[in-house]
Parts: sequence; C-alpha cells; structure tokens
Amino acid sequence: MGNSFGDLFRISTFGESHGGGVGVTIDGCPPRLEISEAEIQFELDRRRPGQSKIVTPRKEADTCEILSGVFEGKTIGTPIAILVRNQNTRPQDYDEMAVKYRPSHADATYDAKYGIRNWQGGGRSSARETIGRVAGGAIAKKILAQVANVEIIGYVKRIQDIEAVVNPNTVTLEQVESNIARCPDTECAERMIERIEKIRNSGDSIGGVVECVARNVPKGLGEPVFDKLEADIAKAVMSLPASKGFEIGSGFAGTLLTGSEHNDEFYIDETGEVRTFTNNSGGIQGGISNGENIIVRVAFKPTATIRKEQRTVTNTGEETILAAKGRHDPCVLPRAVPMVEAMIALVLCDHLLRHQGQCHTLKL
Repeated sequence: MGNSFGDLFRISTFGESHGGGVGVTIDGCPPRLEISEAEIQFELDRRRPGQSKIVTPRKEADTCEILSGVFEGKTIGTPIAILVRNQNTRPQDYDEMAVKYRPSHADATYDAKYGIRNWQGGGRSSARETIGRVAGGAIAKKILAQVANVEIIGYVKRIQDIEAVVNPNTVTLEQVESNIARCPDTECAERMIERIEKIRNSGDSIGGVVECVARNVPKGLGEPVFDKLEADIAKAVMSLPASKGFEIGSGFAGTLLTGSEHNDEFYIDETGEVRTFTNNSGGIQGGISNGENIIVRVAFKPTATIRKEQRTVTNTGEETILAAKGRHDPCVLPRAVPMVEAMIALVLCDHLLRHQGQCHTLKL
C-alpha cells in the first residue's frame, strides 16, 4: 500500500490535504530518548505553508500533538503517534478539479488506479502528507545526533538557471535559514527570490535543485546488495512530491571524468583512520558509508498546479480548459529543504539500527 517507510525505524504517514488532519506513527524508536513537541515543531515550522512571500499563502500553524509513545519527555519504546490538525482548509477552491484533471498532477493516475480519489487539494498526493515525514525525521535527527553527532543540512542549490556556490563541508543551518529562499549564498538568494516572485505574479511555477550534506556519518552503514545506502536514500528522496532526479557525489558530472580522475585515493589521517583525498563517491562506496560526508542532490520539477489556462480532459473523457484555483507554491524548493533532510535522516537512522543489530550483537 506504500504508506510506510523503513525497516527497524519505520514510519507510516496518514491523512489528506483538506481532511481532519495529517500525521505519522513511528515504530522502532529506541526507548529513553528525550524528545519534545518543541523539537518536532522546529522542523515543522521550516516546512509549513504561509511562512514567507514566496510560498503558498495557506495559513496553517501545523501545531503537532504527540499522542503516544512519549512519557515524561522520553520515548518508551512503543509506537509514537504525532498528529497535526488541518485548520485553514478551503475545499471549495477545488470544485472544478472534481471532474477536471490537473496536468502533471496525480488526479488522472489516482482515478486510473483506485477508481476514486479525494480531489480536495490533491488529497493524499498533496505535499501536506510530508508533515508526517518531517515529524518522523525530527526524531531520527535527534537519535543520529545523540549517538554519532551526525549533522544533516540541506539548502537550495539551484532555482532554474540560478545556481549557488556553497561549500557542503562548512555550510551551517544558520546560513541556510538566513533568508526565505533557504540558500546560504546570499547574493544568489536575492536573485532566486526575485525570480520566484516574478513567476508567481505571472501565475506560473519553476523548479530547481536541493543539495543536502550529512556529516559525521559512521562508517559501515548500508546493506549490499539491494539495500545499498545510496539506493535507499534515492528511494527516500524520490518518494517526495515533485522530485524528478537524484545524484550523489559527482553524480552525472562524474561521467565526464576518467577513472584516474574520479577515484577517491586513500590516506591515513592523524588519528589512524582511513580517509579519502577527494569525495567523488559522495561518502558511500560499495553501498556502504565510508566516513566521508554524504552529499546528495535532488531535482524538483515546477509545481504542477498553476493559475495559467492549460488544456486537459474531464473524468468522463471530454476535452476542456483548466486554470487552477487554490493556494500553491510557485516554487517548492524552499519548503522542500526540511523534507529532503528528513528523508535522509530516516534512512540513516534505520541503517544505524540495522548495523548495530547485525554487526555489534556478537562482541569479538
């Protein structure tokens, strides 16, 4: 059914865009982890609508409620349920979409698969579903930070042809959050904001690329052959709404290099650890983390729902025209940053628990 993700650290999200609420259940979280609604709320606030002039104007507080699995501020090893109630719904904006398919949206495919769909705001296919992912990712981040000091930072790398210059090895959360574009290259961020405002005013949308780095990831995470770490990360981020491409390390640019140029040569650092001079592998070799920074990029398409008139058909097979109503992001990139971080955190946390269980059960 596709609503759950992960093995030992497993989330299941629920809810629709204009229903009563959305949320997540988290199973497999280790007990005695200190966690609060405020820590989860910090990540949800980065994702929520209405936070700036370049995102959807829908006003939602996205206030989270922990319903189970936490007692006196600590996890107790049982399923954690987190709920966010929808408050600012306007289902009447979608009356026309009850019969007209939005181009490049999930309307037609949901009808083809299920024969029924929630057409109010896209229902289950809405990016509002990602609230559960970000809430689960907040807990995964806390585990990773506490166990291994792992730090996961995403940022907007490119919007259309405007590309930022960012050092993933040194970028900070404060730099990312210093502007509404979530681009740590401040000069570039200004141009991105200007471009998004211009496209919003025209009733259209644009896409771009989110880059994300995970630092201090322990060596040994990943399960060859089919559960390679980069394969699971790819599935995780490619399951996000509007995602259309994935790269790790050198990515497609690596195809332009020779083997001698691309190989990451080894050396021994001052602590006796095996390290690499370069990081074209993106922190993963043979499907297993090698201790270097994991660096990935995710391409997001322009938002499918736009105000411009487009040709489409109805669910009864008639050709027609649609200019969508509703409140939508002219560019999903700024709000996609915490979503990408969350999905990478979920994968790393799951593989951390899997690695601990397989490789540290028997003591040598």
